[in-house]
Amino acid sequence: MDEARESPTGEITRRRFLMGAGGFALVAAVGGAFILPGKMLVMADAEGFLLVDLKKCQGCGSCKMACALAHWGVASYTLSRVQIQQDSFQNWPNDVFMAVCRQCKDAPCVQVCPVSANRPDPKNGNVRIIDTHRCIGCRQCIEACPYTPKRLQWDPMSRKAQKCDLCRDTPYLGEKGGPGGTQACVKVCPVGAFKFSREMPDQKVEDSYQVNLRGPAWAKLGMSVE
Repeated sequence: MDEARESPTGEITRRRFLMGAGGFALVAAVGGAFILPGKMLVMADAEGFLLVDLKKCQGCGSCKMACALAHWGVASYTLSRVQIQQDSFQNWPNDVFMAVCRQCKDAPCVQVCPVSANRPDPKNGNVRIIDTHRCIGCRQCIEACPYTPKRLQWDPMSRKAQKCDLCRDTPYLGEKGGPGGTQACVKVCPVGAFKFSREMPDQKVEDSYQVNLRGPAWAKLGMSVE
């Protein structure tokens, strides 16, 4: 039996990828990423980013439910690509932390994917996506994410990795998603704690994705609007 053949589902096995990739000096990987001599992966910058105001976030979970509903048609915290952590030992508003994918400039999760399932999508602003048809469930992308919590998640049902795609692939959203459309979390947040931006935050500063979205009403709560 030919072990280099595609699986019955059409997915590319890691073995086939490794056998086929060995003879190339210059390989166009997939989409907006290219493998140069010396195995250096170069990728186009993403053109969309989610920014958050942690002081506005109430930890209600609306964004998580909307994320899962838009992608899977199921209200599930587990399937959400937005993560909210709450520290019971901290006082409001410092008790909540919201973790969103940073759409990194030189995304480590893209760098390590052995089958180019994790890649920029040039048709949707080079958003870093995971092609579930290619994903072999090796979890290398999750392990490579340098942030805590990891910005990628493991889906135990499909046994694939998943990450924020800015609602590019949202069959249950009911409208166009992606950088040029709607992001479910931005749309449903009751306090407007999310903002979509086309300007890349400073990649060297960890909290550069945290912004002040507070209006004058928040000053009455003693929260600066500057």
